Amino acid sequence: MLELLMPAGNLKKLKTAFHFGADAVYLGGKDFSLRAFADNFTEEEIKEGINFAHNLGKKVYVTANIFAKNADIDKARDYFVFLEQAGADAILISDIGLVSLCRECAPNLNIHLSTQANTTNMLAVKFWYSLGIKRVVLARELSFDEISEIHREVPQIELEAFVHGAMCMSFSGRCFLSSYFSGRSANRGECIQPCRWNYRLTETERHADKPLDLEEDERCTYFMNSRDLRLLGHIPEIAAAGVVSLKVEGRMKSEFYVATVANAYRHAIDEYLKEGKIINTDKYNASLETVSHRTYTDAYFDGDNPDTVCLDEGISKEKYVFTAVVLNASNGKITVEMRNRFKTGENALILSPDDSVNGKTFTIGEIYLPEKEMMTDDAKLVQHIYEFSCPYSLNVGDIILEEKTN
Repeated sequence: MLELLMPAGNLKKLKTAFHFGADAVYLGGKDFSLRAFADNFTEEEIKEGINFAHNLGKKVYVTANIFAKNADIDKARDYFVFLEQAGADAILISDIGLVSLCRECAPNLNIHLSTQANTTNMLAVKFWYSLGIKRVVLARELSFDEISEIHREVPQIELEAFVHGAMCMSFSGRCFLSSYFSGRSANRGECIQPCRWNYRLTETERHADKPLDLEEDERCTYFMNSRDLRLLGHIPEIAAAGVVSLKVEGRMKSEFYVATVANAYRHAIDEYLKEGKIINTDKYNASLETVSHRTYTDAYFDGDNPDTVCLDEGISKEKYVFTAVVLNASNGKITVEMRNRFKTGENALILSPDDSVNGKTFTIGEIYLPEKEMMTDDAKLVQHIYEFSCPYSLNVGDIILEEKTN
């Protein structure tokens, strides 16, 4: 079985990921995570997320993948004990010291080695296996041939690989640009993404003997701006290489992003498992064009690839507005929680894991506001509950969208 592993930046995104087909999610607590600027989870929310997942027969992995300093050790010990008691299915660690600490204080907690550990060869995988690591999240720099060779040499260990999302212009995330420019360490979860900034070259005599040639457009140059990874069409080869978990980047992305990407990869995986190939690759890839992203690339899956730098403006915008999420559906009406303003007479689009309704459109009629027991033609109260008619049979968790007009 292939696991679809989705990011969960908060509880709503966790529930969205599972509704749209994730087998597991990875999330971060308030400490020790490399996404310090995501919402992240309190300990109570971690327990709630784990219970929610386990009731569905699904899994939660928790990140603790910073490179620790001495001051982190005592707090990390308590955190590992908490995660073991809370029933986390695994913890993601990069730091070898934290691996040792976790095995000592939480021996029943599965350890997955984070991609931050820069695992690029079979000897490294063997080493980590000897330390009791259950799964290695491979470096993004590896090709199909290299992954296959690792699996042949160390078949006992689970392999996880990124298949979609943003990439760093660094060696598996070990980047010091953020620290250099701001004092905020990317290796401690505080990356300010200076590789996405616009840079302008000015004349200098310091390196006159070693000029640097850069491509640029009318806005300047983007020589550190990586394209986004998309390997949906390569799922059969990835599975053949021995990868058991397909990982999507994006704990700071929107609920719409999580839903759309999970939906596309879920359908592609299921199609591959049923048919032995992906028949509707173009259809699924087209849906991935609707979310915010940079130009897509296969990166290094087929080997060395110079075509990974995004030299254009950078990022395309989402094509739809996330209007509401369905809380209840019965008797031709749906109850929703508002996410963005919508009005009577506007056209709505359904995003659902159910193909019988996914992509269907309808016109929003009269809108009822239960809290105020009144009708309205303008749903403008943020995160309030509204009701209106829908000609299709929807499920809790389905999403209502509207196409952007600009």
